[in-house]
Amino acid sequence: MSVKQVLIWATVATSTAKGVMFSVSALFFTTAVGISPATVGTGLTVAGAWGVVTAFAAGRLCDRFGPRRVLLVAATAQGGALAAYCLTRGAGMFVLVACVAVGAENVQRTARVALLARTFTGPDRIGVRARLRVVDNVSIAAGTGFAAVALAVGSRSAYVTAVLAAAVLTLVALVPLRALPALLEGGGDRPARGVRSPLKDRRYLTATALHAVVSMQFLLLTVGMPLWVTGHTAAPDVTVALLLLLNTGLVSVLQVWSTRLVGDVPSAGRAVLHGTVLLLAACLCYAAAGYPSGAGFAVALLVAAVVAHSLGEIVSETGGWELAFEWAHPADSGAYQGVSQAGVAIGRAVAPVVVTSTAIGLGLPGWLLLGGVFLAAGAGTRALSARRQVSQPTLSARQAPRTTPSARTMVGPRRR
Repeated sequence: MSVKQVLIWATVATSTAKGVMFSVSALFFTTAVGISPATVGTGLTVAGAWGVVTAFAAGRLCDRFGPRRVLLVAATAQGGALAAYCLTRGAGMFVLVACVAVGAENVQRTARVALLARTFTGPDRIGVRARLRVVDNVSIAAGTGFAAVALAVGSRSAYVTAVLAAAVLTLVALVPLRALPALLEGGGDRPARGVRSPLKDRRYLTATALHAVVSMQFLLLTVGMPLWVTGHTAAPDVTVALLLLLNTGLVSVLQVWSTRLVGDVPSAGRAVLHGTVLLLAACLCYAAAGYPSGAGFAVALLVAAVVAHSLGEIVSETGGWELAFEWAHPADSGAYQGVSQAGVAIGRAVAPVVVTSTAIGLGLPGWLLLGGVFLAAGAGTRALSARRQVSQPTLSARQAPRTTPSARTMVGPRRR
C-alpha cells in the first residue's frame, strides 16, 4: 500500500466522522448533554482559538518527533475526546473536551501536510493533496448522510450513538496510519535540525496572512450563504442544501484537474489571483440575488454565485498549496506547514464575524467590500509571487526526505 493510499483511507475514516459531527453536534450538545446554545458557542470559540495554537505547535512537533508519531497520538486523542463528549457534564468539562477534540483535529491537519511535504516533491505534492481534498469532501457528505438517521430518530440515544460512531471512525484511522514506516520521515523519527524559523521569514508570513484572508471564503459558503438565502432572497430554504451539494460536486470533480494550472511559484500566484476574481464575481451574484426578482431568478443567480464561488475556491486553494510547499524551508517543513495551517485556522476563526458584519449586515455594499477584500488578497499574492525568486538552500543527504520505493510505493517490508 502506497503512502497516498494510507492517507486516503485515513482521510475516509476521519472525514466521515467529521461529517457525522457536523450534522449532530449542535443538537447533541444542547439536547443530549444539556448545555445551553450560548455555552456551546462560547466553548467552541475557545476551542477554535486553542486550535490555532495547536496547528502551529504541531509543525514543531513534526520536526522533532516525525509526522507519523504526531498523527498517531493526535488521532488517538481526538477519538478519545469525541467519546468523552458522551460523559460530559457541565460547561467547564465541555470546554476542556472541546479543546482536546478541536486541537487534536488541527494537529492532524498540520501533520498530514508536513508528511506530504517530506514524502513527495514537485507536482506530486499538490496532486496528492488535491485527491485527499476530494476524498475529504465526499467522506464528509457520506458522514452527513449517516447522521441523517440519528436526526430522523431524534432521541438522546440516537445522538449518543452517532457521536460514539464518530469516535470509533476516528480511531479506525489509526489502522492505516500505523502502516506508515518511520523511514518516511526524513531520517526517521529523530529530531530534525532546524535551519530557519518561519516566524522570521517575512515572505512566508505575508503569503500566510494573504491566504488566511482568502480562506475566509469557506465560511462565506457555510455561514454567509445560508443566512443570505433564507433571510434576504426569494429562493426557498431548501435551496441552501442544493447549493451545498453543488459545491461538493464541483470540488470533487475539478479539484484534481486544477493542479494542471499550477507548476511553479508564478503560476501559483496567478491561480490565486484568478480564484479571487471568481470570488468577487460570486459576491456580486449573491448580492444580485437579494433584489426582488422572483424565486426562479433568485435561484438562477444563486446557482451562478456558487459555481463561481466553487471555481474560485478550487483554483485559489491549489495556488495556495503550491506556495505553502515551495516557499517552506525543506529542513523545517513541519514548522513552516504549522505556520501555514495556523493562518488558515485564524482566517476561519474570524470569518463568521467578518462575513456577517459585511455581506449579511450591509447588503450590497458589504458584498462589494468582501469581494474587494478577496481580490486585494489575490492581487497581493500575485505580486509577491512575481518577485525575483531566491532559491532555497539545498538539503544535505542526511536531511533530505527519502523518496525511495519504500517511501513512494511501499509501506512496510518489501516482498522477497
